[in-house]
Formats: sequence, C-alpha cells, structure tokens
Amino acid sequence: MTLPQHAQIVVIGGGIIGCSTAYHLARDHKADVLLLEQGKLTSGSTWHAAGLVGQLRSSASITQVLKYSVDLYKRLDAETGLETGWRMTGCLRLACNEDRWTEYRRLATTAQSFGMEMHLLSPAEVKEMWPLMRVDDLVGASFLPTDGQASPSDITQSLAKGARMHGTRIVEGVRVTGFAMAGGRITHVETDAGRIACDMVVNCAGQWARQVGAMAGVNVPLQPVKHQYVITEPIEGIVSSTPTVRDPDSRTYFKEEVGGLAMGGYEPDPIAWTTGDVPDDFQFQLFDDDWDHFEQHLVSAVHRVPALETTGVKQMINGPESFTPDGNFILGAAPECANMYVGAGFNAFGIASGGGAGWVLAEWVMKGEAPLDLWSVDIRRFSGLHRDRDWVCERTLEAYGKHYTIGFPHEEYESGRPRIVSPLYERLKARGAVFGSKLGWERPNWFARDKDEPRDIYSMGRQNWFDAVGEEHRAVREAVGLFDQSSFAKFELRGKDAAAALEHICANRIGKAPGRLTYTQMLNSRGGIECDLTVARLAEDLFYIVTGTGFRTHDGQWIREHIGDGMAAELTDVTEAFGTLSLMGPKARDVLAAVAPADDVSNEAFPFGHVRIVTIAGHPVRALRVTYVGELGWELHVPISATGEVFDALMAAGAPHGIRPAGYRAIESLPLEKGYRAWGADITPNDSPFEAGLGWAVKLKSGLPFIGRDAAERTANTPLRKTLAAFVVEDRDIVLLGRETILRDGKFAGYLSSGGYGYTVDRPIGYGYVRNPEGVTGDYLKAGSYELVVANVKVPATLHTGPLHDPENARVKM
Repeated sequence: MTLPQHAQIVVIGGGIIGCSTAYHLARDHKADVLLLEQGKLTSGSTWHAAGLVGQLRSSASITQVLKYSVDLYKRLDAETGLETGWRMTGCLRLACNEDRWTEYRRLATTAQSFGMEMHLLSPAEVKEMWPLMRVDDLVGASFLPTDGQASPSDITQSLAKGARMHGTRIVEGVRVTGFAMAGGRITHVETDAGRIACDMVVNCAGQWARQVGAMAGVNVPLQPVKHQYVITEPIEGIVSSTPTVRDPDSRTYFKEEVGGLAMGGYEPDPIAWTTGDVPDDFQFQLFDDDWDHFEQHLVSAVHRVPALETTGVKQMINGPESFTPDGNFILGAAPECANMYVGAGFNAFGIASGGGAGWVLAEWVMKGEAPLDLWSVDIRRFSGLHRDRDWVCERTLEAYGKHYTIGFPHEEYESGRPRIVSPLYERLKARGAVFGSKLGWERPNWFARDKDEPRDIYSMGRQNWFDAVGEEHRAVREAVGLFDQSSFAKFELRGKDAAAALEHICANRIGKAPGRLTYTQMLNSRGGIECDLTVARLAEDLFYIVTGTGFRTHDGQWIREHIGDGMAAELTDVTEAFGTLSLMGPKARDVLAAVAPADDVSNEAFPFGHVRIVTIAGHPVRALRVTYVGELGWELHVPISATGEVFDALMAAGAPHGIRPAGYRAIESLPLEKGYRAWGADITPNDSPFEAGLGWAVKLKSGLPFIGRDAAERTANTPLRKTLAAFVVEDRDIVLLGRETILRDGKFAGYLSSGGYGYTVDRPIGYGYVRNPEGVTGDYLKAGSYELVVANVKVPATLHTGPLHDPENARVKM
C-alpha cells in the first residue's frame, strides 16, 4: 500500500492498544486515521500475551475502562464478523492468609462501590467450583463472575477490521524513523517508506514506545521484563468454562488453554531485558526457555493443582512485557510535545485494558482532555527523574515483584532510594524521621519516638506509627509543628500578561493586589477540577504558584498549554530553588515573631491569605499565610541553601513553645478534621467545585470568563446529583482508607474517596460523595441514616457537612 502524503492522525503500533485506539478514533469521531506497524499486527508483545481479563481496580475510572473492554469484546464479533475468543469464565482469587483475606473483603466492598458483582467463597465452595485444586491451605477466595479470558491476536485482528470498516488505513511493514518538528509540534512522521504530514501522533508502539517517544523528545518510562508462562497438555476435568485462577500468595495464575492450563507468575526476582533500545526486528520472537528461573512457579503450581505433577508441558512462552515504575499503564498527552499522545506500558494487563484504553485515548486525542479521572495512568504523573533508565529499571523490577503481593495501606517502594533529599534530610533522620518517597523526593512520613522501631511495619489494621503520628497531630493542634515540605512543586509566572493568563485559567479571582494569595482550582471544559493550588502575587507581573509534589508535571503542563497564544507570560519551574518549611499551630505566630523580629507578623499586619517577604536568620523568606491543617500557620519558602539555618532557628525559637517536627502522616490526618479536600482523592477531574463544597472559590459572580465557566454555571444552577460529606465512625478500631461503600437508609449512596483517623475528635473519618440522581440537598443529607461498608461489614456512621474541628471557635464538633 502506498503511504498517503497526509493523515489527520497517525497511530504508531499495531498491537491491541494501537488497533483499539484507531478503531475508536474512526468509529466514534470519524477521524482520518493512518495506523503504521513496523512488522505485522500483534507482532510485538500482543501475540504472546496470556489473555486474562480482570476488571476490578482501586480506581473507579480505571475499573470503568476495564469494564468497557469486556463489554466491547462481547459484541465486537457481531460488528466485524471476526471472533475475539472472549469467554466469561469468571475469576477466582485465592487467599492463603488473614491479611490477604482482609484485602479481599475490602475489595468486595470496592466492587460493591463500583457496581460490580463479587462473591467471597469458603475453601469448600472453591473446591466445588474447581475440583482439581488443593484448598486445604486456603482461608477463602473471591470470585468475580464477569471476568474471563480472550484471544489477544483475535481481538486485535477484530479491532483492526473494525477500524478499516470505519475508514482507517492500516499499513504494515513500515517503520517510523523520526519526526519533523516545528514549535514543539510534530509536523511530519518520517518512515522508511516516506514522509507523512499529520496533525497528531498517537504513540502505541508497545515495548518500542520509549524510543519512538524519544524521537520527539518525549519520555515514556518503560522497562521490558521477561515474563514466562507454560501451556500444558490436556488435563481431565479442565474445560472451556473452567474459571481463571489467580493465586497471589503463590505468585501464580492459571487459565484454561485447549483443555489444559496456561500457568505463569510474577516472581520477586524478575529479569529485565534491556535498558537500551529494543531491537526493531524483535517481532514474533521469544527468549530461550529459562526453566531454572521458572522453577519457583512450577513448585507453587504443582502444590495448588497436584495433577500438574504428571502433566506434560507443550510449550513455554518467554517473551518481553512492558512494565512501568509504578505498575500502572501510561496514557495521555505528552508534556514535551504538543501533539503526541501515548498509550503504552500495560504491565501484562494490556488485553484486559485494550478496549477501554483505546476508547478513552481516542476521546483524549480528539477533545484535548481526558474524558474521565485518569490521573493514576496519566503520563504527566512522571517527572525528569524518569529519564534515568537505570533508576526506571530498578524501580520497575520492584513494581513487577509487587504485582501479586498484598496491597498494604501506605506501603512505600524501597528501590532507588534515597534519590532526591532536601537540605534537612540528615537533620530529620537524626530526629527519628521515617521517610517515604514521592516523585523521587525523600519526605518524613513520621518521627519515631525512643520506644519506636524507626521503620514502617505494614498490616491491614492499625500500623506501628499510629500512636507516634497521634502525638505529632496533637502537637500541631495544641502547640506548634514544623513540616519539611520542600518537595512541593513551585513555579513562577512572569510577564505583563501573567495576571490575564491566570485569570483565564483559574476558577477563582487572581487579579488581587501584590501581597495577596489565592487558593484556586483550575477546571477542565466539563467543569471538573484539573488542578488545586495556591497562587501568590509577588508583583504586578510576577506570580508564585505552589502545588503538590506529585502534580509537578501535570499542573505545570496544564498552565503552559492554556496560556493564550501571543501572551507575554512565561512559566518557570523553581521547585529546587526553594525549600519549604510549614510552621503550623496556635503558637506559630510566637515562633515566627521570635525569628523575624524586624517584621510585624500580627494578624492586623499579616492577615490570612497574604504573602510577605520576611527575614529569618539573615535570609529573605517568602512567607505565605495559609493553612492546610486547620490551624494558624505559614508556609515559609526559603532559598534552598538557607533551609538548614532557617530550620535550626525555628526549632530553637520554638523550643519554649513545645515545637516538634511532624511528617506527612500527620498532614494526612489533620485536614480530615477541618474538611480540606485532597486532589486525586476527594476532588478530581470528575468532580465540580460545587459538588465538592468549593463553590465559594469559583468566580461566577465576577462575570469574568475562565476555562470551564459554562460547565460550572450549569452545575451551579441545577440540582446537584452528588455532594461531598464527612462520615465519622464511633468504633475507634475501624480503619477507613477510601472506596468503602456509603449506605443511606440501607441503600447504596456512594463510596468514600478518602479516609483516615482524626486524633482530635478521636474517631475514624472518611469523605465521600453522597449520590442521588434526583438531587442531593442539605435536607436530603440530614434526613438519611448512614452506614459504611468496611471490609464487607456494615458500620454505623454519622454524616457531617461542616468542619469537625473549628479552631476559631475552639471546639470540636461531634
């Protein structure tokens, strides 16, 4: 086939993701699509995938994506005439210990929250369903009846045919060799068969996606890992309807394959393929069998299915799969290139994800925004750190090894650490800091007391840091705490049009006088919350923007891409230029006054919502009067080299006032009592500020235009179908994490978006949206009786719509 000279959209890669994206672009959007495949369709990793299809994830949006895949696979053959091999066999997940069983009971609640059917079974019920299985070591199992399996190659060919039926041109045997670029955009795709002009490029090149992205300066942090499974001879009693099995405590999985079993696993000592480029000609190829490495899975498999001991093996499949440093796949708009989108890194569940990932990626390409809250898979969750191939490899191998481990709450990765440290790292370590890691930054999670072992000991119940964090929490409530938040992402926007640019991007009023700061959201066209941050005006033409550590790439890119053409406004990332010390608590003013005697920090001179330059230990400090813990406080942004001196001065001045360093676990608990929202949990691109109780921060009355205004007006002027509320549980031993089901008068009404413990109110606290298609009003909320389903157990809860802790009135509201 002769290459066209122009295509609206060029999709690179003919695996399941590329074909699904092309299909949805053509079917749903009538786009002019050209799909290029360097070899044959499926010739990368799709053809040798095992084909298990599970749907339940911890994110409602990702679960929706996977459910869409199943719905598509069920009906695609009717449209295209090509079978997909889809079989809804259901999936058993086995539990061999109490922690795993608790995890499943929590997952059963999550399934209920997300509208999925999931059953918890006894070992005897498992044996009845799967007679060949050994069950004497099981605590129980979960069963999702709508899970199943499919043929990866058949699905891909069916999607490709569907794409062609809707006008997509698919060309095999053409390799992309580079891109012609102008102004940060791709203008032409260069291939070994000629050049193609295009408007957009979608990089679905699988294990080659990293090097394809690099041709346009785009970082796609992937690591190919060798993944093995075997296919056995037929086994009497294994039939096409036999449920798939995941045995995570043994790190293995099983599915029926031509009357036998396909069996593989996720070992704790995985083998990376290469940190260099994947050879272009590695198509329809496998690695040599590695029985020594695979032996650990064989031993586990024979234990679980004794019949395997006398069953022959027909074939071993040892092929590369693309994994990512956090085990989540990669979708979205590349931050380094204005018109490249990426769909890659599917961590061995590309078949389960393929249909839905292609659907949302096509929507993203055509509308410039994700159609759902897809933050957990957004390519903008990465940073410059992820350009280090050795670091990515090390962290990815750890993520692979955790594929089947128990998902303990608050579990931290251990590899590649420490990577980025603040100037206070050694000081805090000496004070007993137990660190976590966020986007490479070491951050103190909690401080071990003399009687504490200074490390996290994970469990499904209360963890070993619970009491220590309680002391930090109370110190902030009653005296003063000092947090090292130097990892905050920090930007400066400078130029004569900076104010006008931010007024257009931000939902709240930004055009205040220098010296003022504003808490604001940035909305998408649907009126959902894309960013949640603080903007301080330092001068007429200079703004200082502070956001969360993990949102550095995302928020920076959102601002850059929405600055109007021709506007004189330039955004600069200054994260590493400033350390951040947050001084919080009722004694905070006393401490600040002691270290900044030349500055008036009284409430009259330095009110809430203002920014001043103060001098501490001889250094100019940007002091932002804000709080996220519900107490008097300042964020102190210090020249990075002076952070240690300023910290020492604050600790010395604070000693008479009971100051103590505090960590991120306290930061998680303190805002719960005040009702502050966390982006990515309580507020997401799926949620309107009005639904989240943040309508006061939307400038509708100003008459000023801003992104998302039309959608915000519609939401503000119609009955809300969901409203965020707090839920308090009397039983102090209950652990709330998020995704617990909310019952109103015994009926499903939503699920928690976040949860934790409020040490001041001395109760577990959760936040979640109460939903009702006919509208949620204050009277509706008050009229209900509420329960939470926690690990499949109903627990009475009390709903609150205001802060549980109100320091201004010095009382706890319960």
